[in-house]
Amino acid sequence: MFFMTAILVVIGIWSYSNTPIETFPDVTNTQIIIIAQWPGRSAEEVEKMVTIPMETVLNSVQKKANLRTTSSFGLSYVRIIFDDDVDDAFARQQVLSRLGNADLPDGVKPEVEPP
Repeated sequence: MFFMTAILVVIGIWSYSNTPIETFPDVTNTQIIIIAQWPGRSAEEVEKMVTIPMETVLNSVQKKANLRTTSSFGLSYVRIIFDDDVDDAFARQQVLSRLGNADLPDGVKPEVEPP
């Protein structure tokens, strides 16, 4: 019984010393925000000419959990939420490689927001 208790104590001490502890853990998923401006256009025009082409191109991004878009007067806002195990560099690489293929009107340059 003492031998089993000693083994359990040793295993407990080893587990405690090897458990990673973060002071402020980041529990949010990786997300990429893309903003495109097309000044002077209505929300319907922005939706049709900017947001939908970006959605179509970005739907093929790997390890994507969710894609949310908002269009307003002269502004298109796209948020891509990735799975838990995706790092920021991989997500940005995926988005930037696909974003160049979007058929957008002249003068519209989508910007990927910093993390």
